[in-house]
Amino acid sequence: MVRGVLLWFVLINIIAYVVMSEDKNKARARRERVPEKTLFLLAFMGGALGIWIAMYRKRHKTRHTSFLIGIPLLLLLNILLYGYFLR
Repeated sequence: MVRGVLLWFVLINIIAYVVMSEDKNKARARRERVPEKTLFLLAFMGGALGIWIAMYRKRHKTRHTSFLIGIPLLLLLNILLYGYFLR
């Protein structure tokens, strides 16, 4: 089970980072964006670290209070859940 949880951690965070980065690219090009609900869902599913890293590396959504508060809280929840499943 530990391998499965670690694999999930890596994959979901890569996906979350890529989706957040793609949303930034779409914002620059003024194209249809990824809904914020989708970004929060990815964070909730275990990808909060990927979203958080992309926020600051890409300077995206860093002025949105919901992201400034919500993503760190989801990251804390992710840490607790990953810790529980990896012990």
